[in-house]
Amino acid sequence: MVRVNNAGSRASLEKRPDEVATMFDEVAPRYDVMNDLLSLGQTRRWRKVVLEAVDADPGQRVLDLAAGTGTSSEPYADAGVDVVACDFSLGMLRVGKRRRPDIDFIAGDATSLPFAENSFDAVTISFGLRNVNEPRKALAEMLRVTKPGGRLVIAEFSTPTNPLWRTMYIEYLMRALPEVARRASSNPDAYVYLAESIRAWPDQDNLAAWLTQAGWTDVTYRNLSGGIVAVHRAHKPAAATAPAAVPLTKVRRARRSAAH
Repeated sequence: MVRVNNAGSRASLEKRPDEVATMFDEVAPRYDVMNDLLSLGQTRRWRKVVLEAVDADPGQRVLDLAAGTGTSSEPYADAGVDVVACDFSLGMLRVGKRRRPDIDFIAGDATSLPFAENSFDAVTISFGLRNVNEPRKALAEMLRVTKPGGRLVIAEFSTPTNPLWRTMYIEYLMRALPEVARRASSNPDAYVYLAESIRAWPDQDNLAAWLTQAGWTDVTYRNLSGGIVAVHRAHKPAAATAPAAVPLTKVRRARRSAAH
């Protein structure tokens, strides 16, 4: 159930699309400013890593999911890439369209994308998969709309690899982040949801396993900021193959082997 108070609404960890969309509609005007503030300026560096991983050429078509106000879509448009910014928050899309009328902003749900099969050379989603109520279904949808041989890049909050750093990070999420939000945001409860959803999200190896099970191949990931964020990369097979059930231990072993 969505919680409402005088400061605004917040979604529950059930992540009903209407609740999450309403919450993001309310924070849209200051969303980008709050991201920079709460990440201590790291979001720009993380997005640059994603841009380099997508590695889109001018004229290629890229789907930027959970694009929000289009901040993540702008570098692609500026480089001559045909980017589509897709989000289910109409409030976010309106803010983005006012700022960048040259970018295509499309309302859509990641679990039922309004695009034909094999439409995009690359699909990317930054800090949005965690907010989808059926993330595995969304991974399958991303595969459907990606061209054979195309690529997927996901940036998402993850699990710090160092136990001490992990403890400090969780303490920041659950105590400091909501307090900063209370002072700077019109809807601080939305950032309580943010902290809770990050803490409940699967770690790097589990997300890699989800990707493989959805049918993606060549799955790898890179930790940023000590594992606070992980960037996962994968490809759609050049020839269609049925998704395989791959044990998590096998995925973890492959990840570790790639690191050596």
